[in-house]
Amino acid sequence: MDILKIENLTLSFNGKNILSNLNLKITEGIIHAIIGPNGAGKSTLASTIMGLEGFRNFEGEIYFKNQPLKGLGVYERARLGITLGWQEPARYEGLKVSQFIKASSKNKDKDSIIEAFNIVGIDYYEYHSRAVDKSLSGGERKKIELASIVAMQPSLVILDEPDSGIDIASLKNIFAAIKYLHEKDATIILITHSLEVLKQAEFAYLLCNGTILDEGKVSKIRKYFEGKCMPCPHKNIPLLSEIGKGV
Repeated sequence: MDILKIENLTLSFNGKNILSNLNLKITEGIIHAIIGPNGAGKSTLASTIMGLEGFRNFEGEIYFKNQPLKGLGVYERARLGITLGWQEPARYEGLKVSQFIKASSKNKDKDSIIEAFNIVGIDYYEYHSRAVDKSLSGGERKKIELASIVAMQPSLVILDEPDSGIDIASLKNIFAAIKYLHEKDATIILITHSLEVLKQAEFAYLLCNGTILDEGKVSKIRKYFEGKCMPCPHKNIPLLSEIGKGV
């Protein structure tokens, strides 16, 4: 079953198509990856699926569990079970870490909150009373945001550059959280420039100039990290030197 289906999606800014006649299907319960060069439209696609302000005036349609999403705001889509992990997580002045995670948690008990902390490699007693503000590093906020998603247990999780700001030692915690969400029957979309993150997926799409150019198993799509490309009809054909750096 396809939990998410995108048909002929086109999104324009200032008369320029950022997404152009894009079609893809996301199979329920599968970890997917979306790769592509910088400026390909990956984060724009994530924002459009989530329904963020400025990304709702699109042509085509997005279906989530066969329900059209056009016209629905971000909170309405969140209530349906869609969530987005930001490349650069927001700060919330005056809000404690434990409050932030509990607010989104499916189960509000302390044990569930502590479990979410543990899965992403954060010590509950060290962080629960800290504020989600500039006192936290980007990597800390990234893991705290992921802990909130773990506690939430949504149906569809979109993670935009999940390893951004994360040190190598903490990467295993990010992968553990992805595995945990998968085991809890979440469908996951990983938007990434990282081969290691791509390896966590089962199926992948190659996005270029707002259009899907190729799709298939990770063993096929990972070739683009190795400097290999396919004939591309677009004017802004990425240089081979950029494929593998900006994918």
